[in-house]
Amino acid sequence: MKRTLPLVALFIACFAHTAFADGQLDFTLHKLESGNPGNTLLVVGGIQGDEPGGFNAAALLVTHYKIKKGGVWVVPNLNFISIINQSRGIYGDLNRKFLTITREDPQYKTIRKIKSIILDSRVDMVLNLHDGSGFYRPRYIDPAHNPQNWGQSVIIDQERIEQEPYGNLGGIAQQVVAEVNEHLFSDEHAWSVKDTKTWQGNKDMEKALTYFAIRNRKPAFGVEISKEFSSARRSYYHLEALESFMNILGIEYERRFPLTPEGIESAIENNITLALYDNKILLDVTNARKRLAFIPFKKGFAIDFIPSNPLLALVSAGNCYEVYHGNRRITSIFPQYLEYDSGINAITMQIDGEEKDVRFGGIVDVGAAFTVVPREGYRVNVIGFKKQGITNESGIPICKNDTENSFSVDTAGRLYRVEVYKEKKFAGMVLVNFSEKAENLQAANPSKVSLVEQVPATKIR
Repeated sequence: MKRTLPLVALFIACFAHTAFADGQLDFTLHKLESGNPGNTLLVVGGIQGDEPGGFNAAALLVTHYKIKKGGVWVVPNLNFISIINQSRGIYGDLNRKFLTITREDPQYKTIRKIKSIILDSRVDMVLNLHDGSGFYRPRYIDPAHNPQNWGQSVIIDQERIEQEPYGNLGGIAQQVVAEVNEHLFSDEHAWSVKDTKTWQGNKDMEKALTYFAIRNRKPAFGVEISKEFSSARRSYYHLEALESFMNILGIEYERRFPLTPEGIESAIENNITLALYDNKILLDVTNARKRLAFIPFKKGFAIDFIPSNPLLALVSAGNCYEVYHGNRRITSIFPQYLEYDSGINAITMQIDGEEKDVRFGGIVDVGAAFTVVPREGYRVNVIGFKKQGITNESGIPICKNDTENSFSVDTAGRLYRVEVYKEKKFAGMVLVNFSEKAENLQAANPSKVSLVEQVPATKIR
């Protein structure tokens, strides 16, 4: 589903996205449904914008998990504007607004929406993902390991609620802790259950998301990972806990990456793309240059785009748009506003000697050279092609040595824009990737050149 600037709305679809408008970024809900009956787990990440372990783990559920039985609903970016600003909460702590909130609060609508999702009759359990201070220990050891810290714990507000079959909050938390403690990198990382005893009058925690769920007889838990770790290691422990909770609920799933910090880091940084204007344009910004200039935006129309990741945001910044992935700014896009032609949606290319029809919004790997087959009435502009004085670059074999690195989309100097025009109107774009992998394959066997690699699904261990 595409997003449009400047509208802000809540979308319920995989890869739906909300965009910047009036200083506010709305959150998204992603329903990962198996089609097979079973329990449904609601996972919330990013309630505090400076906790990347939680919101990255939640986003990975959306992009890299397949649910085979039951369902998982994911809100990976609840406090999106604070994520972008690397702030715990630019309008105050969102996790302290579930008891009371005024209509004047900028996040009043956010609280109302997430409450309605929590209360949905299909939700059987709620998890709120956090990155917390130090290492929680039931007894004081030192400043880093003591009862006042939160890291490496499953949080409960009370031992039990009147709800079957998952009302034994303490027992479920202990089971998760025991399972995660089987997969530690160090004994120091050991998990414990932290009971905040909110029901006994904990004035701070009674304002939190989990206690709102508890008061409405919904089993709810906080998951806190130590901020002493890298973001990838924090997400590793979050996912260990998430998979344990899914197992308890009988939710079956597949994961498309190895559950290691290295596998997680690779998955987070893989396939970060924006498709604009019904796939007329695809920008792979995984390793983008800090500045992408003269990108053809549709003149007189609001911007609509589809992100590959729910943590991707396109933020208006004066004469450009800044692309964020979580709390990291990736690149700045400087538009060139043009009228669009809708006469064609693909071009024909000869890629290493093999002719292919390539739709706009696609990426093709090239080992040796490519040629865009001429089409009457249309001209081709390969951004970064060196030869001067040529107004139409179709019909010309182009190899990597014919391009200037500084015009590539990526910092490695391998990804180039192939733009197609009808007179002055923009028709669409294809990305060409001069791939080292494809080059090696070309040298070994010119008849076998791979296109975009598909990531295989990996079964859970």
